[in-house]
Amino acid sequence: MAKEAVVVPQIGVNKQEAALCVANSDSLRRGPHQLIEDQVEHSPDAAALILGIESLSYRELNSRSNRLAHFLRQEGVGPETLVGVCLDRSMDSVVSLLAILKANGTYLPLDPKFPKDRLAFMLNDSAVRLIISHSSMQRVLPETTARVILLDCVEEGLAEAPETNPALTNNPEHLAYLIYTSGSTGQPKGVMIQRLALTNFLISMAKTPGVMESDTLLAVTTTSFDISILEFLLPLVAGAKIVIATAEQASDAHELEHLLQEHAITVMQATPATWRMLLDSGWKGSPELRIMCGGEALTSELANQLLHCCRELWNMYGPTETTIWSSIQKLAPGHPVHLGDPVGNTKFYVFDEAMQPVQPGEIGELFIGGEGLAKGYLNRPELTQERFVPNPLRPEEVIYRTGDLVRYV
Repeated sequence: MAKEAVVVPQIGVNKQEAALCVANSDSLRRGPHQLIEDQVEHSPDAAALILGIESLSYRELNSRSNRLAHFLRQEGVGPETLVGVCLDRSMDSVVSLLAILKANGTYLPLDPKFPKDRLAFMLNDSAVRLIISHSSMQRVLPETTARVILLDCVEEGLAEAPETNPALTNNPEHLAYLIYTSGSTGQPKGVMIQRLALTNFLISMAKTPGVMESDTLLAVTTTSFDISILEFLLPLVAGAKIVIATAEQASDAHELEHLLQEHAITVMQATPATWRMLLDSGWKGSPELRIMCGGEALTSELANQLLHCCRELWNMYGPTETTIWSSIQKLAPGHPVHLGDPVGNTKFYVFDEAMQPVQPGEIGELFIGGEGLAKGYLNRPELTQERFVPNPLRPEEVIYRTGDLVRYV
């Protein structure tokens, strides 16, 4: 997000802290995959994934993920074993993410659209030992000492693996995923997100903005961005349906409009750039659509245009280091765009340069604490210490300094 003054609403325990609790300690100890397994039990024959003319029910998705999870266990995957995934946007992308979580491993997305030197840096920095890919992706992968599992070449082995849920316990402190920042401000950094943080996020988002069994989400985000994890997991936690747009469809306004209409999409998350692309193409919207907009600053002009194209419009904000989105705001005509309310079990603080709380109306730096906080940066202890700092109000707690300037109102 740009380093500019944005507004934080004056809510919460006091003028300097905002928090909302939506999940108890027992639910947070469950893994994201366990929340999805609940939905498999509840509605096994409901559609879970659609891509083109292909579809998978919850039962079929779970079976495929279980087979791959057992296969990964045989390959030595265990707690916090990094497993890279280098695949085009596909059903296999979702199956692989879910399988890694079921195998107690840690998901590392490797965008096949990245330059080879960028992928090589990520592979070397993470020291990943196992990569899930496809024969068609071999040309984009750099040389690596990691074992590469080509899904189309191990079909027989996967077919012989058990379909049952792996009997593994979930440790909420273990890493769910490692994702590299864009590197726009320097060398890419691997951000370590724990399972507890991801579970907390999914439970919170399922309640507000809310996703229901009757919803259909159009997934358009490249796997290199952490918001793709919301698209791949949140609908499944809620028992909803995911329609996957290919990379080509996601960059073509007319193709997106066709998907939105063909599948009667009710939820779509995208950056302001994607929403502008749709509007510029003549898209008129849908009265049933819930729009989530984030990743860049949402202007009032764009917000006002989008409000005429949907049932609900939500502004989303959050650094990678605090698990996807940290705050959400439901927008209404004529209302200013704010950061909104923190998501569940998340706290906002605004401090001046001396790390003292600012007064209402004053500009300060936004700090974020709570369950969504990352474990830090992989192999970057000095940077971790610089960005993840003690809370001056509660020194036993750690908070993340965003670098974003905000103002309390």
